[in-house]
Amino acid sequence: MPDFSRERDAMVDSQIHTADVTDRRLLKALRTLPRHKFMPKSKAAVAYADCEVEAAAGRWMLRPRDLGLLIHAAQVQPDELVLNIASGRGYAAAVLSRMAETVVCVEADEALVKKSSDALADAGCDNAAVLEGDPLKGAPGQGPYDVIFVEGAVEETPRVWFDQLKDSGRLAVIVRRGSVGKAMIYTRSGDSIGQRVVFDSTPRIIPGFEKAAGFVF
Repeated sequence: MPDFSRERDAMVDSQIHTADVTDRRLLKALRTLPRHKFMPKSKAAVAYADCEVEAAAGRWMLRPRDLGLLIHAAQVQPDELVLNIASGRGYAAAVLSRMAETVVCVEADEALVKKSSDALADAGCDNAAVLEGDPLKGAPGQGPYDVIFVEGAVEETPRVWFDQLKDSGRLAVIVRRGSVGKAMIYTRSGDSIGQRVVFDSTPRIIPGFEKAAGFVF
């Protein structure tokens, strides 16, 4: 049986620390949460490897490095409300739940809603809830949010997400166009949206998030 605790430590030491992620709450979450339990059992052997993992048909978890860097860049605070869009099997939500006051997840796939809810409950993440809905629309009824986090890439960023941010709220998402991908932090200031690139990455585009009418950036 693999020593998952040792593999988690190796993941943090070789992939996360070396990327200059320094937030102690984030590092602790990555060291302690059982990533292998948020994916199919058949994928457990690569749970802590430096690669994307297919969590369901067409749905891929970010590389640990990219996940850690993007959460770190979002600067999640202990009293904040976070929306996790296209939350998949719930691993990113679990990490975020260790850093924020409350995490709301929105996921369209009914089976993933059930699997992620069960995995979050088993991990003791009782401040994270998974809603079944259209990730393109976000979850406006639960907001506005301090942070919106997207696990996976989009070709364009839906305008409606910005409307669900609080003033000074941050949207963390990887925008990929062809072979070029940029991890972005968008920040709302009144009616204006600022943006900055935090690193390069080319994860797979989440199904349904290809470029279409109604997108802004």
